[in-house]
Amino acid sequence: MSVTHTWLTEAVPASIRNSLYLLRANTSAWERPDRIPRAMWAALPYGNGMLAAVAASAARYPQVTAIATAQERVTYRKLWRGSNALARGLKHAGVTRTDRVGVLCRNSPSFVYALLGAAKLGVDIVLLNTAMGAAQLADVIEHEELTTVLCDDDVARVLGRGDGVRTIDTTEMRILIDAYPGANLRPPKHESRLIILTSGTTGRPKGAVRSPGGSSLDGIAALLGPIPLRLRDTMVIPVPFFHALGLATLLIGLGLSATVATEPEFDAAQTLSQVCERKARVLVVVPAMLQRICALPPAQLAQADTGSLRIIASSGSAIAGRLVTEVLDRFGPVLYNIYGSTEVATATVAGPTELRAAPTTAGRRAPGVRVEILDDAGTPVPDGTIGRIFVANAASFDGYTGGGGKEDVDGLLSTGDRGYFDARGRLFVVGREDDMIVSGGENVYPIEIEELLNADERIAEAVVVGIDNEQFGQALKAVIVVKPEHRIDEGELKALIAERLAKFKVPRVFEFVDELPRTATGKILRRQLRSSQGASE
Repeated sequence: MSVTHTWLTEAVPASIRNSLYLLRANTSAWERPDRIPRAMWAALPYGNGMLAAVAASAARYPQVTAIATAQERVTYRKLWRGSNALARGLKHAGVTRTDRVGVLCRNSPSFVYALLGAAKLGVDIVLLNTAMGAAQLADVIEHEELTTVLCDDDVARVLGRGDGVRTIDTTEMRILIDAYPGANLRPPKHESRLIILTSGTTGRPKGAVRSPGGSSLDGIAALLGPIPLRLRDTMVIPVPFFHALGLATLLIGLGLSATVATEPEFDAAQTLSQVCERKARVLVVVPAMLQRICALPPAQLAQADTGSLRIIASSGSAIAGRLVTEVLDRFGPVLYNIYGSTEVATATVAGPTELRAAPTTAGRRAPGVRVEILDDAGTPVPDGTIGRIFVANAASFDGYTGGGGKEDVDGLLSTGDRGYFDARGRLFVVGREDDMIVSGGENVYPIEIEELLNADERIAEAVVVGIDNEQFGQALKAVIVVKPEHRIDEGELKALIAERLAKFKVPRVFEFVDELPRTATGKILRRQLRSSQGASE
């Protein structure tokens, strides 16, 4: 962490600090002097939210590519005017300020057109997970009280047309964009609220509401402070835009006049090629994506010219220490591990220096964010003591659409995780509160065993869960993915764990699988692993 960043974090008022972070990221000594006043004038009618950021970029760099895929390239001017036209078309189709609009598009210019077009009408916008099946989609659409869904063509066929929900697919959106004028509309009286679905692994996902306004600047500053994002970056973002990480980095990129390269589906080889061909400075991933990139054939990785990369931003789930070290060795000091959640936004960030010294750390508190470790009574615990992780962040969510929110202790929201701070102020997350296993009266945190197993070069991935056991209450079960062309003996793994850890941390059950079940954003579905049968006991 630089001296400047430390000083800004600790000694400067939040409003000034945020402005300085934005100024540092969003200016260039080589820029034409007329661009900044033009951008400020364009943004003025829209406040300081999403629309203001894109309006500024469209006025500042109209001919720069905003969104690019292998099939399409859209400039900032085209994006801004196209979303104006779409907003007019949606209004003519009957969408009003009181409607709630769902966006159900894979990563593409269509997603961004839909997002901006809906925002220009001031409606509530719900970002829908494109991996959901038809039945779950129908349930979420009903529960979130959506009146209109903007979606990909193939999804529209699955949804059908009925039940009082207006469905507008990408083909129809393009028709509206071509049919209506692209001149500016009157800014909405009320800025849109964004509703992001939590990535729950069972049941209906909850809609987490985020209001516009000043809090968005706090969220941006929490990332721009420790991560050196810059004006006119080229960013490769394979993370789905409906995911909190994908959305946050997309909007920051659009505000920095960046070129965002993406594709509708993630492919490790294609993502690596995008970085090389576009000479990208930034790559945004979840750990599962990063793991798949590193698992590409060694010859392919060796030939890849990734020298342009200065930032690999990873978030969304825990990243294994071995993977952290592999990334730093292969790509250089460019990895940033972001810890937070849909509800609390960014909590901590670990940079390359911290990750080299402590590969499993979640980093230090982000600027303007308060992070505390509390015991079950809500009292702060000393450094080195495991407790519940709570976060206070001006960019935290407003609550769930169905009512309620996260547990609140004196303005601190629960993350649902357990962890501890070390003496240097670095956070270590040991797992979800409900992932802790009580076996024979002993508390076991799976991450300690997982890190040990994942350090074995023959193992691609290892996860430890608790399963019901009459004798111990819960028993440990290890689920192992072995690398191709490798064999591994269960007895060896038991001996390895017994040698390094306490005897009660040796799993009683081992299961070997080809791959681990995951959500669309790469989180491991631990509940499925608990219910599946193990190979031995």
